[in-house]
Amino acid sequence: MFKGLGQMGDMAKMMKSAQELQGKVTALQEELNVMTVEGVSGAGLVKAVATAKGELKALDIDPSIFNPDEKEVVEDLILAAIKDAQQKAQEKSQSEMAKITEGLGLPADFKLPF
Repeated sequence: MFKGLGQMGDMAKMMKSAQELQGKVTALQEELNVMTVEGVSGAGLVKAVATAKGELKALDIDPSIFNPDEKEVVEDLILAAIKDAQQKAQEKSQSEMAKITEGLGLPADFKLPF
């Protein structure tokens, strides 16, 4: 008569785990807004700082590269630093999410919809 209750308990446990996961993901999303990464190009002549969500926050450009004849080089270095920061932001975000999913017994490459 009470055979099905074991499955109901499993379902309740799954729902609780899903709620915990949702709470952890929400907290992580907020943390990613304040975590920063730094992208670098030109051996450190150009640095870009972004949040772990990829939002560019700052640029630091060494004044020694400001030569009017090398404008295109400077532009390329700036773009390279920004792309490096964005790549690092994506890697940081994925690494932080992997910590959450692994802690819940989900595969490390489990993708959540965000």
